[in-house]
Amino acid sequence: MLELKFIRNNPEIVRADLRKRGDAEKLAWIDDLLEKDERSRKMQTELNVMRNRRNVINREINETRKAGGDIAPLLEEAKTLPSKIKEYEKEIEEINAKIKFYRMRIPNILHESVPVGKDDTENVEVKRWGEPKVPAYEIKNHGELLIEKGLADFERATKISGSGFYILKGNAALLDLALQRLALDMLTERGFTTILPPFMMNRAAYEGVTDLADFENVMYKIDGDDEFLIATSEHPMAAMYMNEIFEEKQLPLRLAGVSPCFRREIGSHGLDTKGLFRVHQFNKVEQFIYCMPEDSWKMHEELLKNAEDFFRTLGLPYHVVNICTGDIGTVAAKKYDIEVWMPREQSYREVVSCSNCTAYQSVRLNIRVRDAHDFETKHFLHTLNSTAVATTRTVRAIIENYQEEDGTVVIPEALRKYMNGAETL
Repeated sequence: MLELKFIRNNPEIVRADLRKRGDAEKLAWIDDLLEKDERSRKMQTELNVMRNRRNVINREINETRKAGGDIAPLLEEAKTLPSKIKEYEKEIEEINAKIKFYRMRIPNILHESVPVGKDDTENVEVKRWGEPKVPAYEIKNHGELLIEKGLADFERATKISGSGFYILKGNAALLDLALQRLALDMLTERGFTTILPPFMMNRAAYEGVTDLADFENVMYKIDGDDEFLIATSEHPMAAMYMNEIFEEKQLPLRLAGVSPCFRREIGSHGLDTKGLFRVHQFNKVEQFIYCMPEDSWKMHEELLKNAEDFFRTLGLPYHVVNICTGDIGTVAAKKYDIEVWMPREQSYREVVSCSNCTAYQSVRLNIRVRDAHDFETKHFLHTLNSTAVATTRTVRAIIENYQEEDGTVVIPEALRKYMNGAETL
């Protein structure tokens, strides 16, 4: 979330950003937030005076009694002070709760390079790599092809878990694991530490990472427990340092999270609705960086390059799009998507999301860095995240882009060492 002092000192920047996003509801919150902030600070000052008065009034009563003075007014004041203090405390608590409600939902300030647009149709292509495959023969549905080869079972997965789940077998399962290993090996060489995080998070930690009110409808809640199944390893990696202070020499900290991801969403759009593209559970390797604010835009480009290098290593054609104001969401200040070419649809589909969240998550999570020149001064650091690989979507892309006319699927050379040397699926 945004620092309160930033909103207080820069209300027009916040308003302009909300206008750019077309978010009239939150724009209407700003005046009320500022009024409540001023009221809260004024009342807090008055409350501090009353608390101090409560601490000294008994001494004044004793001194006045000894001097033979009239203590009745002081006794009356001592009698009424506790109730007035409670009234102030209650009102301040209510006001601050509303301020927090606003701050938890007001989105991050967008980078100036974010294009203005109403939805994903107005995202802007910034680069393209590879030659999109336009086959002279029909590309088989990846789900049906996996079933034909005995490498996947959707019916039994539905029987035991419901629709939107799958079972991978044999070389398809190894292909999923091979993608994870390739990504982890590449990131390890580039200074990332592999993280295997918890697959469940409590509400307090999750609310520190993202706007849970917006995200909760796609998450799985553990019935009877204060736990959610993670939607991405970004979330536990962001929360693992909540309420902690870094030293500058510890940054940047590069992490590579590997985990299953659990999401309620399941797509009905696209050519192939049955298969691996949008499912309730999938494996993903996620890049995450904690860094100094002055380094975060350089780090954003680094994360994007890592993801691009991964898909270039696989030989999969893709393009990169700069996500527009109507599609970017709450947390990121700027986001790139990498979309890989899918020959059956003859279109690009998203496989990577790469975001600079600036200080938005660190403020929510209270993660700071100590100033190297002033021990007492602490600043909120910046956090960034990017997919390295979401395996199921990439499996589909490989099956379509490497599928030959007879249905044979060639395994990209970079993956074969992780698959016992297999050359085809």
